[in-house]
Amino acid sequence: MNRLSAGRASTPETPALKVGFVLAHNFTLSALSLFVDALRLAGDEGDRSRPIRCGWSVMAARPEPVRSSCGVQVSRTAPLTDPRQFDYIVVVGGLLHAGDQMEDAAVTYLRSAASAGVPLVGVCTGSFVLARAGLMRGRRCCVSWYHHADFEAEFSDIVPDADQLFVVDRDRITCAGGSGVADLAAFLIERHVGASAAQKSLHVLQLQNRRQGSDAQPHAATGSSGGDDRVRRAILLMEQHMAEPLSVETIAMRLQLSSRQLERLFQETLAVSPAVAYRQLRLGYAKRLLQTTRKSVTDIAVEAGFCDGAHFARQFRAHFGIAPRDMRAPDTPLMAGAHPAASIDAPMPPMPRI
Repeated sequence: MNRLSAGRASTPETPALKVGFVLAHNFTLSALSLFVDALRLAGDEGDRSRPIRCGWSVMAARPEPVRSSCGVQVSRTAPLTDPRQFDYIVVVGGLLHAGDQMEDAAVTYLRSAASAGVPLVGVCTGSFVLARAGLMRGRRCCVSWYHHADFEAEFSDIVPDADQLFVVDRDRITCAGGSGVADLAAFLIERHVGASAAQKSLHVLQLQNRRQGSDAQPHAATGSSGGDDRVRRAILLMEQHMAEPLSVETIAMRLQLSSRQLERLFQETLAVSPAVAYRQLRLGYAKRLLQTTRKSVTDIAVEAGFCDGAHFARQFRAHFGIAPRDMRAPDTPLMAGAHPAASIDAPMPPMPRI
């Protein structure tokens, strides 16, 4: 029976879902903890944490603890175990530029798991680990918008998807990371254990009902910054500071550039100023929120870094030619308390897509 379509029958001795974790050096602690806690909460009644319906192991080739990116160390609970004992092997990635992510023995283990037909899961930058091991050829791959350009630069033969939470492509599952890890864990729990167990996990973790893998990543990247790495880094800074925009001077200082140098680089690369590019990013982000969430126009204006709803509405209509309230999908009503502002202003010149 296909491992991805059905789990093993649940008995007191055999959990319906068994997951083995392999941690990269400097792995992301939250990715591991969210996944394991979702399994723990689904695995037993109440909060007793017995691995009855779900089982999990944190594996490593060596007995020494593995250091996470925040400095907390995690000890293995098992050596590298026969992968056929698990329904999934999950690779938890972390920092990209802090040396080798994975030991040779662990990479060999992942390849043996793939040969045995065990589905492999890459969370956070675990997708990089799988791709570097040659295990993502011919398959769709999900990465965080933050690392989209890094992935494209390293793997020219794989097209990364940075516009959704996770991607299931046959026996490979990749997840952008962050809170999407909990959604992925709930997806697998629902598939193998049941919907009520998945819902319980999320609710105890104080999370909403499970998002679909195809749901958009928050603050997803809005496009390419061309070939200049300094412009790309500037745009990443902008994307990380939507609600409270940085000044152009601050961005230039963080990149060890003068404001004039940054202005020139943006004009040469994108034919717009940094301020215009920043405004476009925030308006694009607001548009995404309008189309995919139930937040009020006023709340979206604040989240996108505009001082008030009226100012936001004018800027939005000038750029997109439509009022924010009319951009919302018909089946996505406003939340209570929404106050769409009037939107009249002289149109801004069109800005090229970044």
